[in-house]
Amino acid sequence: MKPLDKIIETARNAPRQIVLAEGGDARVVAAALRARAEGIAQITLIGRHDIIAERLRDHGGDEHAFRIEDPATSPLTERFAERYHELRQGKGVDREAAEKAVREDLVFAAMMVREDEADGTIGGAVATTADTVRTALQVIGRTPDAGLVSSFFLMMLCQPHHAKKGAFVFSDCGLVVDPDASGLADIARMSARSYQALLGDRAKVAMLSFSTNGSAAHDRVSKVVEATNIARASDPDLLIDGELQFDSAFVEAVSSSKAPNSALHGQANVFVFPNLDAANIGYKIAQRIGGATAIGPVLQGLAKPANDLSRGCTADDVFHMIAVTVVQAASR
Repeated sequence: MKPLDKIIETARNAPRQIVLAEGGDARVVAAALRARAEGIAQITLIGRHDIIAERLRDHGGDEHAFRIEDPATSPLTERFAERYHELRQGKGVDREAAEKAVREDLVFAAMMVREDEADGTIGGAVATTADTVRTALQVIGRTPDAGLVSSFFLMMLCQPHHAKKGAFVFSDCGLVVDPDASGLADIARMSARSYQALLGDRAKVAMLSFSTNGSAAHDRVSKVVEATNIARASDPDLLIDGELQFDSAFVEAVSSSKAPNSALHGQANVFVFPNLDAANIGYKIAQRIGGATAIGPVLQGLAKPANDLSRGCTADDVFHMIAVTVVQAASR
């Protein structure tokens, strides 16, 4: 079974309630209809009821088959305003500002997750990544054992020309610009957990650098080495090595030559980049030149699942993110 099919099948076996913050978007509606048809999730659509109903009819759907919540008229809005005020009053948010905030689709969707009206939320087809992530951080917050919230892309190598096929995690490609050693270690631990939750296999984590096992000396290399040591100390069962160049982590023959004592043996499936420059460039090269399918950015380190979409996403992208979010929720 292909990795993406495996994720969809896992979601189908444990469907959850997922709230889509941009319910009036045609791509989101198409994905919602497919998710319901394939039985991977119960869907709540957020936005103006008349617009969502029209979009559903345009796609041959039935508005009565979905839960639709309009923050301007929902019976949940008053309770959400009270809870949001309690949550944010320490940051200077008064009751009037709270009432205004929860009428925003992203905030309302996140409040549904916080208040256990849904198991996960997805936005970003219309909203920016900054707005989507900031809302998730403010409303849902971090899980207690996460030092920071980070992100990853699930990279699928499934084309005939790919010498090695399967699913790989690239992180952090979308959020943390220049993590210190502690932050990089946290990204590594969270990425390993994410891989194992989504794919059901053991994570093999490579901490990437322009150096392999001391082939170069630089402060940037030292940061990766320190991060590897921190991650290994905090989780002795974690299969991790670094610093490694990408080819040493990915190609067994190169690993045998450059890193003969590496526990990964060129079989890494989780790749932790040293900063956002390298990670973002790396995943886009793999996607645009290498033909890999990129799903993400998927957020990790949050108390409950909340994920981002690219504003250039397709309906298929939204559907796949629904499946990922369901599996995240089911693994908690």
